[in-house]
Order: sequence, then C-alpha cells, then structure tokens
Amino acid sequence: MAIAIVLILIVIASVLFHILAPWQATPAASNWGSIDTTLFITLIISGIFFIAITGFMAVALIRYRHKKGARAAYQPENKKLESWLIVVTSIGIAAMLAPGLVVYNDFIRVPKNAYELEVIGQQWQWAFRFAGQDAKLGKSDIRFVDGANPLGLDPKDPAGQDDVLVMNNEVRLPLDRPVKVLLRSKDVLHDFYVPQIRSKMDMVPGMVSYFWFTPTKTGNYEVLCAEFCGVGHYSMRGHMIVEEQGVFDQWLKAQPTFAQTLATAAKPGRDSALEKGRLLVEQLGCKACHSQDGSASLGPGWKGMYGRTEQLADGSSVVVDDAYLKESILDPQARLVKGYPPVMVAYTLKDDELGAVIALIKSLGVAGQGEEPATGETSQDLAAQGQRLAGSLGCLACHSVDGTKGIGPSWQGLYGKTETLADDASVKVDEGYLKESVLHPNARIVKGYAAVMPAFAPSDKELNALIAFIKSKANADADASKAEPGKSP
Repeated sequence: MAIAIVLILIVIASVLFHILAPWQATPAASNWGSIDTTLFITLIISGIFFIAITGFMAVALIRYRHKKGARAAYQPENKKLESWLIVVTSIGIAAMLAPGLVVYNDFIRVPKNAYELEVIGQQWQWAFRFAGQDAKLGKSDIRFVDGANPLGLDPKDPAGQDDVLVMNNEVRLPLDRPVKVLLRSKDVLHDFYVPQIRSKMDMVPGMVSYFWFTPTKTGNYEVLCAEFCGVGHYSMRGHMIVEEQGVFDQWLKAQPTFAQTLATAAKPGRDSALEKGRLLVEQLGCKACHSQDGSASLGPGWKGMYGRTEQLADGSSVVVDDAYLKESILDPQARLVKGYPPVMVAYTLKDDELGAVIALIKSLGVAGQGEEPATGETSQDLAAQGQRLAGSLGCLACHSVDGTKGIGPSWQGLYGKTETLADDASVKVDEGYLKESVLHPNARIVKGYAAVMPAFAPSDKELNALIAFIKSKANADADASKAEPGKSP
C-alpha cells in the first residue's frame, strides 16, 4: 500500500512540476517553432503513458495486494489485452514519430531563394564561408588544405574566387532571409547547434550535411558544438549575430574573399612549397615514422638532417642532399641508414611534390647552419602569416585573442607578461619561452591550465610568424589602452 501511495504522489508531483515550473523554452528566433510543437506533442504523449502505466501499477498494488488465504489465478495469455496494448502502443509511437518526420522533411527542403552559408568545424573552433556575388560556393576538397588555404577551397574553381571567408567564431546573418547551412568537418564528428534558432545537425567528416532556417529576430545567439569532439569540446563556442539586411551587407563587404587571401599569401616571403610539403607529409603519414623535433622514432629524424653525413647499413656513408632524399622517397630500400629497419614503402611523387617535401626537411634545419631569415617582410606581413598559421593549426581554438578565458592562456597582452607556472615558479613570456611552449608545451605549464596542448614542429620561419602575431596582440592591447579616454599613456 505504501508503494502505491508513493507512485501516486510521484505522478501528481510530476504533473504539478511541469505546470508550475518556472523554466520555459526560450522563444524561437527562427521559423522553426514547429520543432517546439513537435517536442510538446512528444511530451504530452509520453506524459499520458507515464500517468497510465504508473497509475496501473498503483491500482494493481492496491487491488492485488497480499491477503491471507488469497490465491493467484494462472492465466497464460489474454488476447484481448494483448490486442489493446499493440493498438494503443502503435498509435502512441506513430503519433510521436509522424510530427518529427514532417518537420524534418521541411527542415531539409530548402527554398530556392535561400542564402548559402557554409560552416566548417575543427577542433575546437568554427569557420564560415558565404557565396560571393555569383551566389555560388566554390568547390572544396581536403587535399587543398594548407596554411594559406585552411578551408581547402579549390583555387582553380572560378566560382570560389569571390567566396567570402570568415575565419573566426563569429558570423552574421540578415534578418528575415532564408539561409541554407552547409556543414562539414575537417577532423572529427561535430554538431552545429544554435538553441534559439532551433537548428541542430551533425557534421560528419567526409560528408556535407545541410538544413535551412529563416532568422526572425535580431540578436546575438550562441553557437555550440553538441557532439563530444575531444578535451576542448566545452570551449567550442561561437556567436551568430542576426541584423538588418543593410547592416549585414556592410559587414559582409568588409570580409576578405578567397582570392584576396590567396593574394595575401602569395606576398614575398611566403614559402608555398613549404606549405605544400607540410600538407603532403600530413597526408602520407610521414610524421608517424620521422620526427621533426629531434626525438627518436622508427625512421631518421628530420631536424638538422639535411647536409648531414649518414652511416648506411652496408658500412658506407652518404651526405643527405636533394638527390639522396629523392632516392630515399622513391626507392627507400636502395640505401638504408644504419640502425633503422627497412619498413618504409616506396612513394610515387611528382617532381614538384618531391621538391615540396625536401623544402620542408630543409626548413627543419641544415647541418651546421641556421635557416636564413626571410627578407622583404614587414612585421605586419609576418604577423598576418602567423595569424593564418594559428588558424590552420587550430591554435585559436584554445588561445583567445580578445582576453577571454580558454583552454590555454589568452594571447591578448601575453607577450612580456610574467606568468606563474604550475610548480609556482614564474617566467617572463619572451621569444624563448614562446618557442619552447610550441615545441615542448608540457615542459613548463602555466598555473591553472591543463597539460593538453600537443607538440608542434614548425620551421623557424613559422615560429617567428607565430611569435610576431602574439606580439601584435600585445601591442594592440597596449595601443587600445593608450587610446582609451581617461587613461594616461
């Protein structure tokens, strides 16, 4: 009897909690109020079944409670009861599924006048692309991804030259205009979710998913990743700002096109072969056997290897030059370095691809020499290169540039600052410390941050570019403080 009373109280409390609860769904900021209606229908049907089943349990406990001398009647089956349960359950399931199927069908049936927006997910950041004046998005492919082209757009596709790129976590959209959202991931499974817009869709690597919506209210809405994607999942956030058409058009004009980013990347001092080599090395899996930081691995390390004299397995020696490197890639078993197993497979690369890989190896240091500094570059050019590199490597997913807290320390005002380390020691953030933090991130951990940063092996030129970008954020912060009214320089 006591259990029956508890069950009845649970039903009453659940219904009252739903009726009197102060928590209500945020009003929809798009045309998808039908999703709320579908959820409400599901809640009502689930609630009816919950009340019916729990009530039946309470009645059964009361009516069929233990009585002295009472005996249970054996009834192996009840076809009438089974028929009713099948019919009622089927109707309930159909009633819950049908509205969702109807709404989903509308969710992916895009209007012809929809404005296209591509969303690219990467651990742990967002990037966006709008169609240009031709109203067409250019083609993209993972093989085009490099430091100058982090979104992997086809540079030979004329439709993509005027595409507008937004390489940060904030995107804007015009009010009352249908938007087709194309979704793709560069690494792992993500999910693009804007709660107030009622939009949510998985981003599967190797696929392009899509849906559409029409923003109906101006405002700033948070973009979330709703699929666990690694240790930085919680910080994969962005903002979607909905504004009037005229304001949006003005903002869009200020964003760079793909053609403009390519032109910037092609400025003197940018080594395109180096970027191509880096991409090839990633694609071919060379880093699995050849380290770039001097650590021991399955094959010879590339740091400082170029120009070095290597002892071969047959007792002879060879100078590591362009010819030897080409031979080692095309026919790796021809001359094996002593102490390493003959496990490398042969690759069939074109001359320009071979040159790109060799350029990468050279960038990691020449035996007995240092890398020649680039000439003809201004500090602004170097900082711009560093910004692009930070975007392509995913640095900005963990390190903010506006002072907000992230997985790692913010880069705003970081250079020249004194940081307290996990062992309570202190260190001044200078070039030496920054280089060590990139190459060996777990050597000295800043207090309050987890040791989750992977090691990178950029060239000296790329390290200098990253540091120039970090310096520019420190200088920008200082300049902003000077320009702020009421503050003395």
